[in-house]
Amino acid sequence: MANHNHQDIPSYDAIIVGAGFSGMYMLYRLRERGLRVRVFEKGAGVGGAWYWSRYPGARCDSESHTYNFTFSETLYEEWSWRSRYPTQPEILEYLNFVADRLQLREDIELQTEISAAHFDEEVSQWRVYLQDGRQLTCKYFITAVGCLSAHAKNIPQISGYNQYKGESYHTGTWPHGEVDFRGKKVGIIGNGSSGIQSLPVIAETAAEVYSFQRTPQYAIPAQNHPYTEEEIKEYKANRLDH
Repeated sequence: MANHNHQDIPSYDAIIVGAGFSGMYMLYRLRERGLRVRVFEKGAGVGGAWYWSRYPGARCDSESHTYNFTFSETLYEEWSWRSRYPTQPEILEYLNFVADRLQLREDIELQTEISAAHFDEEVSQWRVYLQDGRQLTCKYFITAVGCLSAHAKNIPQISGYNQYKGESYHTGTWPHGEVDFRGKKVGIIGNGSSGIQSLPVIAETAAEVYSFQRTPQYAIPAQNHPYTEEEIKEYKANRLDH
């Protein structure tokens, strides 16, 4: 890679990779301490794993009133979850609410990938290289990509897979538009959370659905339900850090 003079390269106190829960929280905290920070996000929007995982039935398996930021009284009071276990669209809506309410977007650059990062010991700075050719430097290089976004697309090594001519989708990188399964024969490989959540929704319209499982999964009814106004008042009155 080309050797540039550091004076010609934009420099930050910290560069963060990823604009999900952890990336946005880190941005908020570092800005609060007066640091100059820049976040780079591959997706076209904030949300991290919840930006990418748009498969049918995608839903959090933690109760909604525990699945949010609690450092801010304002955020906690202004946002109300609609059900016990929130759906992907609702969680993404919440994360966009956080980005707007805390004015984080001005320091987040979307649709931008980092191709490499190397620590320059001569000047004790990180050299960060973007795929569009830009080069940046920073003192702190923080990866907030998480395990779900960075390694979400695991394609099993199936003999003949490259010759398959039908439609193929992965729950970790689901299309943003609706996928029409009406009248189709569908095979679902895997029965973790995404497999369990997507199968019954896909089966509502598909002609046939087959579940390919290595290991049987144990699951119980979620007992999900919309929150009443009384329940919202109750969980807010008993927030965890009170």
